[in-house]
Amino acid sequence: MKKIFISLFAACMLVLTVNHAVEAKGKQDTDIVLTVGATPVPHGQLLNLIMPDLEAEGITLKIVEFTDYVQPNMALLHGDLDANFFQTLPYLDSHREWAEKLIAVFGVHIEPFGLYSSRYKAISDLPNGATIAIPNDPSNGGRALLLLQAKGYIVLRERAGLEPTIRDITRNDRNFRFQELEAAQLPRSLRDVDAACINGNYAISAGLHPLRDALIIEGADSPYVNIVVVRKGMENDPRIVALESALHSLKVKEYIISSYEGDIVPIF
Repeated sequence: MKKIFISLFAACMLVLTVNHAVEAKGKQDTDIVLTVGATPVPHGQLLNLIMPDLEAEGITLKIVEFTDYVQPNMALLHGDLDANFFQTLPYLDSHREWAEKLIAVFGVHIEPFGLYSSRYKAISDLPNGATIAIPNDPSNGGRALLLLQAKGYIVLRERAGLEPTIRDITRNDRNFRFQELEAAQLPRSLRDVDAACINGNYAISAGLHPLRDALIIEGADSPYVNIVVVRKGMENDPRIVALESALHSLKVKEYIISSYEGDIVPIF
């Protein structure tokens, strides 16, 4: 009788263990994960801010941080990410494969692009022949040249569009020389050049205050809105819809306004 009881007890324990394992596996299989690639500032900060909001919707947000502008799109193309948040539409369109296979879903903010110097306090102080570092990718390099043209320091070929290069400069009265560097390296280049055109996220990460420290800066009407990008066909994925709702919340808008003091401008 004792042996029968022990056998029945063991069988019950086995059933309970199996049921628990099945329930645990079922829960794991139904977890909803959204993996988003981003540069740390401000994109990673904004994503961390909304992580609890997505958790309340049953979505676990996984943030993968990148420090360059190429790998986030490559990782998205390869399926390692569900979305990324770091770039502008002109940058996305600057590479044919990206433009063909990826799509912008919604915009969040503008990071005004500026010209900085550790040697001079005003652009008028730059000497003739000064060396200015600009990003070496077509979108951001063109953005730097368009900023200098908008402020009257160079003139570009009329049909240069949003991606002009230094070959499109038709007038350069102060004989500025341009050095093309990877965007992430530009803050560190300030000690080696007279001035550098730096993206807002890299400027902020380097401790620069765009509104205070930039010699010249884009206005809030800049066409370079920072966007969330997915693979084509994923635009209506419920996780992406939830991400848009969270990033376009009043909470995020107030955080941007209070935390970045005009260095980043919400567009919603």
